[in-house]
Amino acid sequence: MTTNMTTKTALIGHPVSHSKSPLIHGHWIAKHGLNATYEAIDLPCEDLEEGVQTLIREGYKGFNITVPHKVDIMSLCDQIDDLARIVGAVNTVTIENGKLSGTNTDVYGFTQNIRETAPDFDFTKGPALVLGAGGAARAIIQGLIAQGVPEIRLSNRTKEKALELLENASTPEKIKLLNWDARSEKSTQQDLNLLVNTTSLGMTGKTPLEIDLTHLPPAAHVNDIVYAPLMTDLLTKAKANGNPIITGIGMLLHQARPGFKLWHGIMPEVTEDLREKVLS
Repeated sequence: MTTNMTTKTALIGHPVSHSKSPLIHGHWIAKHGLNATYEAIDLPCEDLEEGVQTLIREGYKGFNITVPHKVDIMSLCDQIDDLARIVGAVNTVTIENGKLSGTNTDVYGFTQNIRETAPDFDFTKGPALVLGAGGAARAIIQGLIAQGVPEIRLSNRTKEKALELLENASTPEKIKLLNWDARSEKSTQQDLNLLVNTTSLGMTGKTPLEIDLTHLPPAAHVNDIVYAPLMTDLLTKAKANGNPIITGIGMLLHQARPGFKLWHGIMPEVTEDLREKVLS
């Protein structure tokens, strides 16, 4: 490859018009003076395979994957790393010699966000409560397991999805399933070290997340991966309760970094000006 060739990368999903990824990658491309592009490509489910073949033919270096393709893309990959297999989803693909290599950077994004926001936080200190059992929850639970969380309490609106997550977890013995109604109970909250909302509840335009934090210890950290709005009802309530809070914007920004490094050989930084740009 000659040095004057443009490195083409993209995001695929359906829909993608709301995504902040082009803004994030565009910021880093400009900052490092790269001859590169990053675009959002709307691909309905029925067009996924042909769309990916088009990216290969047009010489793309790689692409990110968002809903609803994070699971289906796995069958199109020639190679998937162990982390993505455990999570059960791929969100970053590198193309080399027409072959697709898939990984998952959500685990990194989640743990790095907590480490940056709360550098003294000790994952091993006590149980974590995870609300939701979707793709983000799978990655977050794997991150919690990797960081040595002793017990993960999983509460989801539908039990079937939670059971499916449990069946695919790397260490299912660490996960305790709870009914959705149990999320506010004293027995669930009283010894928690961390509470994480992975659902879309509380997001702009969505139903609010209803939860009572009366029994949550003041030292327990509360993380909401929703970033629109940045201060969700959950975080507002937790802050009023005296709990340390972790917003969701950092996970979005940090999960983008490993993919950028795979494609461009540079690990970009999350800076305040980038945060402001994404939130504006």
